[in-house]
Amino acid sequence: MPVSAEQIGRQLAALGVPRGAVLVVHCAFSRTGPVQGGPEGLIQALRAWLGPEGTLVMPSMTEDDDAVFDPARSHCRGMGVLADTFWRLPGVRRSDSPHAFAACGPLAEVITAAHPVDDPHGMDSPVGRVFAHAGHVLLLGVDHDANTTMHLAESLAKVAYGIPKYSTVRDGNAVRRIHYLEAQGCCARFVEVNAALQRRRAQSIGRLGHGTARHVRSRDVVDAALDLLRRDPEAFLHPAGECGECDAARDGSARSG
Repeated sequence: MPVSAEQIGRQLAALGVPRGAVLVVHCAFSRTGPVQGGPEGLIQALRAWLGPEGTLVMPSMTEDDDAVFDPARSHCRGMGVLADTFWRLPGVRRSDSPHAFAACGPLAEVITAAHPVDDPHGMDSPVGRVFAHAGHVLLLGVDHDANTTMHLAESLAKVAYGIPKYSTVRDGNAVRRIHYLEAQGCCARFVEVNAALQRRRAQSIGRLGHGTARHVRSRDVVDAALDLLRRDPEAFLHPAGECGECDAARDGSARSG
């Protein structure tokens, strides 16, 4: 049966999501629904729980590196149906960047202000600003391999790996590519942070809708990830030879140096 907004509110309370929070949500709706009202019904339930003092944030980036990003038109279907529904709703702001996030609430303008293309997940990015404003992360039907805040930790740690990438942007009347090194591997091993968060009692795991949900403060994600990276600078990479993307991250960093 579809889950109601009232039920979602009770589940959010059980997960410890505070009212009035700055909350980044990553969601696989297919593992969370059905919800009354579909994806828009879930968004309304999240907004109702956070209340007028809360700010709801979702990823809204494009996967088309060859096209100029248009915040009013470019879809973000790769981020899931919830995220691709969210940015289209009235009152939601979307940053003008290929690495866009969308937000609604009192801090939406701050979270979605201009951010650099060549440093997608640093402190001067939407996830960095959520972190700076004592934000929270809610993972719905996904694990930390879908948690963009993990990339913030990699950026702060100045990891010695990265994948060469580019984005296409408009510069006046011209269109140009910006090349940069994105600090990441394949992201699959981000799930290693679960054990560290559980040891710290920093993460609550429960149900939201019909799926598994994880709630954690942004600062706790970063602290746990940085601790793992201090112990092993390649904690989030597969061993050499096991993953082509992780091997490319090692090679990409070497080439850039």
